[in-house]
Amino acid sequence: MKKITIAIDGFSSCGKSTMAKDLARSVGYIYVDTGAMYRAVTLYAMRHNMFNTDGTVKVDDLEKAMADIHISFELNGKTGRNDTFLNGEDVEDDIRSMAVAGHVSPIAAVPFVRKAMVVQQQAMGTKKGIVMDGRDIGTTVFPEAELKIFVTASPMVRAERRYAELKGKGLKVNFNDILKNVEERDYIDTHREVSPLRKADDAIELDNSNMTIEEQREWLLEKFRLATNQHE
Repeated sequence: MKKITIAIDGFSSCGKSTMAKDLARSVGYIYVDTGAMYRAVTLYAMRHNMFNTDGTVKVDDLEKAMADIHISFELNGKTGRNDTFLNGEDVEDDIRSMAVAGHVSPIAAVPFVRKAMVVQQQAMGTKKGIVMDGRDIGTTVFPEAELKIFVTASPMVRAERRYAELKGKGLKVNFNDILKNVEERDYIDTHREVSPLRKADDAIELDNSNMTIEEQREWLLEKFRLATNQHE
């Protein structure tokens, strides 16, 4: 069966990564979490004091440091997940914090950061057989992807999911803070100048507000089967 490229885009906390990981595992494709790449750059910037007091990015400092920011993914033998590495350090847990979530959208809106990440992402997908999720995969990174999915859900539902996820990790979180973060990220992601979040013209939209993970899995597998049959 001919391998294809699968692009899954959508809003924050709508389950894109879970869907993409599950699909990749089910069909034997490689999974790349592009959101983790931007989070890793954000973590680097936070550790190196590259944010102003108002939350804006010290772009000159970050631009000088971009050549020293190396991101990779490695399989964790204990958990079976693909962990994110920043300059050789496993930062998978660090990049999932609310602190990083609150700073990632301004980083992702910086043109030279997006350019650097897109180059890395396109290099990862040259051999097909890849599932990649993010904000601009179907529109910018892989506009020729054979299967494009655009995932959405209401801000309230997404905040509830994020709250449950963080509580499950034993973190002390406030629901209203999470909802505010979700809404702020939506605005920044859809209004940024470079590669704003939008549904590609040929993407299939999925509103999973009221769907179970199993229902999403079956829906996505069906779309995968149809796409691979069309591109035999």
